[in-house]
Amino acid sequence: MSQRINLTKHVPDIYHHFLEVEKILRGSELPTATFELVKLRASQINGCAYCVDMHSRDMKKAGESDERLWMVAAWREATVFTPAERAALALTEEATRLPDREAVPDAVWEQAREHYDDKQLALLIAAIAMINAWNRIGVTARLTPGT
Repeated sequence: MSQRINLTKHVPDIYHHFLEVEKILRGSELPTATFELVKLRASQINGCAYCVDMHSRDMKKAGESDERLWMVAAWREATVFTPAERAALALTEEATRLPDREAVPDAVWEQAREHYDDKQLALLIAAIAMINAWNRIGVTARLTPGT
């Protein structure tokens, strides 16, 4: 498949503002590993090959183990994630699959609340929203993995 459109060429201001939000999230108190796990898991769910490729490579370069990268897709059965990471992954799945089920069940929210304060939860929600937006761009524009 070839790329359909280059958003950075046609709407550079939007792309720039998306990157500004990413910069804020990256510099926040949200743990980096959690931020990256959220991005990878949402990208897997959304079928964004470009983002799965990019975030897997970024995580590997940052020192993430192969085992943890391989286990993100099966995180519920894996034993390599902390309780806080598992709560973030659960929240990511619920917020990404909104049309598939009840919107973010209270139990999932309460589990996340056990591990993150209000500011971190707000950052987590923003991170989940941003990666879902990026995924929709990547899938619709057919961004090419590895580029």
